[in-house]
Amino acid sequence: MRWALVKVALAVTVMVVVAFAIPLGLVVKEMASDRAFSNAERQAATIGPVLAITTDRTQLERALASAETGPGGRIGIHVPAGGANARPLEIGTRRAAPQDVAAAVRLGRASISPVPGGSCLLQPTAVASGIAVVEVFVPDEALTNGVTTSWVVLAGVGLALIIGSVAVADRLGTKMVRPAERLAGAAHDLGKGKLGVRVPEDGPKELRSAASAFNSMADQVVQLLTNERELAADLSHRLRTPLTVLRLNAASLGDTPAAEQTRAAVAQLEREVDQIIRTAREQKAHTQQVAAAAGCDAAEVIRERMAFWSALAEDEGRTVRIAGADRPVRIPVARPDLAAALDAMLGNVFRHTPEGTAFAVDVHNADDAVIVLVSDAGPGIEDPDAALRRGHGGGGDGSTGLGLDIVRRLAESTGGDVRIGRSVLGGTEVRVWLAREDGRQAAHGVRRGHRLRRRLGARGRRALRAGRGS
Repeated sequence: MRWALVKVALAVTVMVVVAFAIPLGLVVKEMASDRAFSNAERQAATIGPVLAITTDRTQLERALASAETGPGGRIGIHVPAGGANARPLEIGTRRAAPQDVAAAVRLGRASISPVPGGSCLLQPTAVASGIAVVEVFVPDEALTNGVTTSWVVLAGVGLALIIGSVAVADRLGTKMVRPAERLAGAAHDLGKGKLGVRVPEDGPKELRSAASAFNSMADQVVQLLTNERELAADLSHRLRTPLTVLRLNAASLGDTPAAEQTRAAVAQLEREVDQIIRTAREQKAHTQQVAAAAGCDAAEVIRERMAFWSALAEDEGRTVRIAGADRPVRIPVARPDLAAALDAMLGNVFRHTPEGTAFAVDVHNADDAVIVLVSDAGPGIEDPDAALRRGHGGGGDGSTGLGLDIVRRLAESTGGDVRIGRSVLGGTEVRVWLAREDGRQAAHGVRRGHRLRRRLGARGRRALRAGRGS
């Protein structure tokens, strides 16, 4: 993919450079030729006024000497004869063929005649004896003066554009290829049994969608393995009862060789069943650890739990709003733990606010943490600190506070925290800060959390005022 992008950029840039450089090169060459002939016309124009006044050789030679702005020997004057016995006057260096001079006289306008080593500009001018022609020689090097330098500059600019486009295409290709390579590597690792592998959801939109689908698939694989191992352990436990019956029956068979073989087979079967149970338990614990290390998509879990609670909210006439859960948000928390914490917070909303009270769940994705806000429009909590302490010792209003304790333990396991305050809806706001790096940036995360909370609070107040105004 990377090389394909480079080739496409190279081909397109070369086409653009060729399409512009060749016409520009021709234009530069034409401009150099026009410039050379314009200089020749100016030199010829300086002779015209003198010819209109006099055809005296001395005066014309003096005018010709003053008209030479470059190397000498480039200007000639053809003056026709002034009488029957007079002869034509030729002054200066003459290179044009007589027929070309005659053609210029006949046409009555300037013309260009090719000569060895360059070209001649023939400018006719009316004099008393007829039509005189001023001839100005333009060498070939004057026609291409500066053209080579301009072409070299154009070639350099075109080459720089090609190199720049290739570098940019390679850079963009790297940004596109790296997420694809990470996705392919994660797929190989998952195939090798590394259940904790997950893919960062970055890059182009299509690759982000593929990474999100891969992470969801990996979560489902871990969940399926957990269910399978639970089923294996459950079936093994169910085998214990018939095995016990077999062992008792084998004990009553006496001391015959067949009885001994039966008892040995039953004992072997019991050992195999015990081994299956132990293996299933160990694999289940390992799978749970892998699931916790791999984390989950907080947005997906929030959408799932909100869909569960929305039925009860509809029955009680509550307005529900969810924001920020439309994009994947990975957090280092096991899916069941996050679901339990969300159920605890949403259960408190239904338990401690009257029917018809609106509530909302907002997800804010920061650089090193994720903030989950659960807010309602209820009466609020008078003592938030006491509400957070109830999980340790119980409260006096009939609430044990274990729900918030579950939430606090979940946040602290990542290095985050839980705060309770006043929401923009007018009731309680439970803010759960979930750090992404397992507490290694906890102190920094708390400071970031305070700043982000102030920004979110100001944004929420503006949204609330806008909602009231509408």
